[in-house]
Amino acid sequence: MGRKIQIVEVGPRDGLQNEKTLLDVDQKLEMIARLEAAGARRMEVVSFVNPKRVPQMAGAEEIMAALPHAEGRSRIGLVLNARGWDRCVEARCDEANVVVCASDGFGIRNQGASTAEQVEALASIVAARKPTDPPISMTVSVAFGCPFEGEVPEARVLEIVKAAAELKVAEIALADTIGVADPWLVRRRVEATRKLIGDIPLRLHFHDTRNTGLANAFAGVEAGVDILDASVGGLGGCPFAPNATGNIGTEDLVYMLERAGFETTYDLGALIEIGNWASGLVGKAPAASVSRAGGFPLQA
Repeated sequence: MGRKIQIVEVGPRDGLQNEKTLLDVDQKLEMIARLEAAGARRMEVVSFVNPKRVPQMAGAEEIMAALPHAEGRSRIGLVLNARGWDRCVEARCDEANVVVCASDGFGIRNQGASTAEQVEALASIVAARKPTDPPISMTVSVAFGCPFEGEVPEARVLEIVKAAAELKVAEIALADTIGVADPWLVRRRVEATRKLIGDIPLRLHFHDTRNTGLANAFAGVEAGVDILDASVGGLGGCPFAPNATGNIGTEDLVYMLERAGFETTYDLGALIEIGNWASGLVGKAPAASVSRAGGFPLQA
């Protein structure tokens, strides 16, 4: 097909944030280096959260200090509030991804703030941004369902999206944080979102809790989305989302897309090796199916 799909690797952040085994800074840096060698061009590498609450994300500043700026690479820092933004700027991240939760129940548990308060925080961050500061993207978490409040109305998601679009953020993402979406819901929500945001790029983030992650990614691509998150080995989860499992595996997504003729920047064989290695570091088998089964070459 020749259409390019950008895969944002989130393994070093989302992939590790819920693991009982804590990786040290050097292990995280090795993971990042291996993923970039395998073709990752945009990667969420750190989270500026309180390490006392999420010890898996400790060492953010040390990691960024060890990553020299590189042409064609973008290292993203996750930001939840003004303090996180300040840390992100000081650490010289290439991008800041600000999270706004689509439900108060999840937002208060995850970020200690209601949805309205998080939108206000986003506005304050955008207002404080200087031209030399990193560009700001915004992710709507639990955009398809909340573990505490159940279904999340589309109007609620669109209210947040509209506010972010009016703030002229660089990119907007919809995240299925607990893995409850289905492909038809994804298509409807993508179509409604794109009507509101105009030319602002739209990114999708899926967890595979109920084995619908790849189907949802397919629905997003069919609906015109060209940017998808994934985590090597299918690692991931959320400390504040009960029973949520990992993201869709980068290996699985690359395999599916490239078999269909889409272009990615990744080396599938290298991803399989990294998925097995990274999963071993945290003491589990890789959740990504392709890491277990291997690829299957197309016939010429």
